[in-house]
Amino acid sequence: MGEYTCSTEQIAHAIRTYDGVRRKKEIGAMVRDLHIDSQAVIASFGEDAAVIKNGSDALLLAADGIWSKLMDADPYWAGYCAVLVNIHDIAAMGGRPLAMVDVFSLSDDRIKNLVIQGMHEASRQFGVPIVGGHLHPDAPYSVIDIAILGIAPIDSLIYSNTASAGDKVLIAIDLNGRVHPSCFLNWDSATLRTAEEVRGQIGVMQEIGTRKLVTAGKDISNPGIIGSLGMLLEVSGKGADIYLDKIPHPDLEKHKITFEHWLRMYPGMGFVLTAREECVDTITGLFDKHGMTACTIGTVNDSGELRIIHNDSSAIVFDFSKNGGVMHLGTYP
Repeated sequence: MGEYTCSTEQIAHAIRTYDGVRRKKEIGAMVRDLHIDSQAVIASFGEDAAVIKNGSDALLLAADGIWSKLMDADPYWAGYCAVLVNIHDIAAMGGRPLAMVDVFSLSDDRIKNLVIQGMHEASRQFGVPIVGGHLHPDAPYSVIDIAILGIAPIDSLIYSNTASAGDKVLIAIDLNGRVHPSCFLNWDSATLRTAEEVRGQIGVMQEIGTRKLVTAGKDISNPGIIGSLGMLLEVSGKGADIYLDKIPHPDLEKHKITFEHWLRMYPGMGFVLTAREECVDTITGLFDKHGMTACTIGTVNDSGELRIIHNDSSAIVFDFSKNGGVMHLGTYP
């Protein structure tokens, strides 16, 4: 399998039309309908977690639900991922996850037991307890949603909306994994790591925040590498030029996937970051110590366009002033 079997325009189209990207477009309408009026709320929509002032600290509050397709494919993995994605949201902001609560609707005891096993394993591995929640034991469907609470010093937070023109765009991913057997769009590295290893990887983001090494950051979620970067640029009101040959990836031949497929995958541990050039070596060194590959893949600019480039070919994935970006927040002028 060749790394670039598609043109840049074909890759851009595949990212724009991918369900993991398209499902985010409803967020903008919800944001416009919900009005926040609280001096304690420092940040909310567009960030991985809401930021609530609590003295010199910030409480970080986030929630995530699991795609029904994943629940149907593998209830155990759905339970594991329900915990994993929430921990990623807190880590992406430089926070320390404290505890979680869940809302569980179920129609089948077999599914219930498998989901709980997955949740328990992830909770144990990352050391973040599930302390309560709500159960619908007689629902006509099975769904798991989790909310998480985290904490960080206010002056150590990593936001999504603070990228600046001239910043370098970095990707940090644990490439030591596998395509998950139950979901071909999930890259699983976390279950292959020890508790000490995954906690160390999460801890890198806390150190980066404390040392103020990045200008912005976000976890790589369902929209994949480019889609998640698009969300960061959208709320920052910026654009970027991204070089496809700089994006780290596993052995595509070995794992029987294409490069375009890799760009859409949800990684077991992955973040997209922006940083000043003088901080790049320090950041990549920190991730390297914890088994993650981090490197520069492009540069932030004021264009309002996310452009992918390979050799002499380029294509615009998102034009935030025209097509609304990923979340359709309408933040770009």
